[in-house]
Amino acid sequence: MAIRKAMVAGNWKMNGSIELVKDMSDAINSIKSPEIDVILFPPFPLVSAMIASGVITGAQTVSENTPGAFTGEVDAQLLKDLGVNYALVGHSERRSIYNESSDVIADKFARAQSAGLVPVLCVGESETEQESGQTEHVVAAQIDAVIKKLGVAALKDSVIAYEPVWAIGTGKTASPEQAQAVHKFIRDKIASLDSDLAQGLTILYGGSVNEKNSELLFAQPDIDGGLIGGASLKAASFVAICNSAKGTV
Repeated sequence: MAIRKAMVAGNWKMNGSIELVKDMSDAINSIKSPEIDVILFPPFPLVSAMIASGVITGAQTVSENTPGAFTGEVDAQLLKDLGVNYALVGHSERRSIYNESSDVIADKFARAQSAGLVPVLCVGESETEQESGQTEHVVAAQIDAVIKKLGVAALKDSVIAYEPVWAIGTGKTASPEQAQAVHKFIRDKIASLDSDLAQGLTILYGGSVNEKNSELLFAQPDIDGGLIGGASLKAASFVAICNSAKGTV
């Protein structure tokens, strides 16, 4: 069975400052451990400062296009050349606010991966979809868009983040058992196509994770860490979450 490594990723969204980069990098560098990968996804203007601080850095999105006349977009290869290692694709806010379809997200996944970035594919259902029992259908369709375009093997060099939309920024969170059930569904779905790949695939939970619930969430067998929002802007909270992930995978 493949051995997975715990991962905690902080998505700053449209927040942050140079001062926060320094404070957070000092905190993260003080707890570095071979047991866990810690990644921060700052806004684009802070990417270079984050890289220089020694923290593994990701981009919050990438363009699906190669360089050209796409004002305001950022190319995956440029990010890789700067020293970025990861890229979020399909975050719920990109899907809902910016109307990115699963097909576009699959293109972003492909572009990120072709440039040498590790795509973090975000999947998840809305509250309406969750209440109507559509969680597995929605999550499967979002993953299938990538598999259809690139084949299941493309998931080997990627991370999946399950983020129930109804639990993002609302203070709600899935119970550890609810989150585990969806993570197991994702792993089992991929295992039906490639069992070794599925066992080695890192699957994160993102949905109002904080220092109070992280330990129970990360103790679940198919939850390999978290994609953290608001708590990643507070050094003490984020460090506590990172520490709770050590030794859980």
